[in-house]
Amino acid sequence: MDKELELKKAKRTALLFLLAAAAVFVVTAFLPRSFAIDCVKAVSEAAMVGALADWFAVVALFRKVPIPLVSAHTNIIPNNKDRIADNLAQFVRDKFLDPASLVDLIRKHDPVAVLGRWLAEPANDRVLGGYVVRLASGMLDMADDARIQHFLKRALHTVLDKLDLSQSVATVLDGLTRNGKHQEVLDDVIRQLAIYLGTEENREVIANGIVHWLKEEHPAMEKMLPTSWVGDKGAEWISEALYTLLEQIGKDRSHALRRRFDEAIAGFIVRLRDDPAMQDKAEEIKRYIRDGEAVNAYIGDIWANLRNWLREDLASEQSELHARVAAMGRWLGDELARNTELRGALNQHMEDAARAMAPDFASFLTRHISDTVKKWDTKEMSHQIELNIGKDLQYIRINGTLVGGCIGLLLFLSSHLIALLRN
Repeated sequence: MDKELELKKAKRTALLFLLAAAAVFVVTAFLPRSFAIDCVKAVSEAAMVGALADWFAVVALFRKVPIPLVSAHTNIIPNNKDRIADNLAQFVRDKFLDPASLVDLIRKHDPVAVLGRWLAEPANDRVLGGYVVRLASGMLDMADDARIQHFLKRALHTVLDKLDLSQSVATVLDGLTRNGKHQEVLDDVIRQLAIYLGTEENREVIANGIVHWLKEEHPAMEKMLPTSWVGDKGAEWISEALYTLLEQIGKDRSHALRRRFDEAIAGFIVRLRDDPAMQDKAEEIKRYIRDGEAVNAYIGDIWANLRNWLREDLASEQSELHARVAAMGRWLGDELARNTELRGALNQHMEDAARAMAPDFASFLTRHISDTVKKWDTKEMSHQIELNIGKDLQYIRINGTLVGGCIGLLLFLSSHLIALLRN
């Protein structure tokens, strides 16, 4: 049964109680007087008073009752819509969105642990993967929209136009070279080169290069010399010489090549900042990235291939993206279940975020609730409230009829008892 029918049925029931009390009153008014008849009449009178009083109270909430002197205090909900809106918004803000309540909620429910348990369930990692797949599909559809593509292109061009490439690169390099961080990169390069030179496969490549060089540059000498031996020995000598040099550079923090590397990086940073030629070159690179047909075509091809791969993967039942997200969800769930310190840290950050964000969010939501309720049609709002609580209000009318009758009975008996005591 829908709310309209329920409300009508409840109203008819309350009306029947009133009509029953009125019928009893009318019948008893024409009957010969006696103690019992007078008692029933008094009960029916009081029941009618209670029923009519509660009818007025209920009706006055939703519509105007044209009774002199009291009509100004009827139609309460429609007349006070704006105040109701402000009070409702204030109630939500004070009782649900204040920082203390949110922090207590986080501490009570431990949301990180709840998330960990959810992710640890085998079925839920597939659910998470499905959500991500649907989200990725929606993003791909959005990216195919010509209007979105035009917006993204304009946004990229705006960013590039505002970007000072030479100064940005200089700032990045300055940060990377501060405190000798670039020397750590050099050390890693030295280690990788040493490993490269130490393998037989790479020495064979060097030997073949020496043999090829002899054949191309000195063909006569190549026929006289044992080229295979020369290539092997040359590769060995070159490797050992370079390995020794790299070892020296690695051990000596003040090696000449390290100083030259420092000077080259520092000089390059200065040129990026101060050399007009370098700045012009940076602007030329920006224009090439922004307007170059080859670059844009290349980026377009990369995006097209990536998009096609993603679409095929997302449409497949054996989606790699789905599997990876599911695996990541399982790992995260296991890690959150195992690591109590991580859970505590994440919950603490959530509490800090609640304290920091709750006032602004509460203010926004308060305005939203208040403004939304104020925009509602007054009659429609009143009708919707009556649909939702009107059925219960009709029981107030019914109870008023019954309670009124009981009070009438008590008053009637009390008056006769007092009369008997006087006599």
